Amino acid sequence: MDPVPTYLCGKTAIVEAIMEPTAVHNEEEAFGRNAGSDRHHYRIAVAMTEVWNGYASSPNDNLRIEVFETWLEGVAE
Repeated sequence: MDPVPTYLCGKTAIVEAIMEPTAVHNEEEAFGRNAGSDRHHYRIAVAMTEVWNGYASSPNDNLRIEVFETWLEGVAE
């Protein structure tokens, strides 16, 4: 199982918010590992033009999703 929807893997996004409170990392908890360790959730915005080639509506449209911090990679500026 992919940690985020496959169509978002490798896409560039903007972090809009760090969600509070922190939450238990459900993937690790499911396997009985790292009981009680907290992880942050982030709300990210991915431009629709990143998600679908040929997106014809407003270039300001975004898809928003909340993901665990471990599912994100930094991008060099």
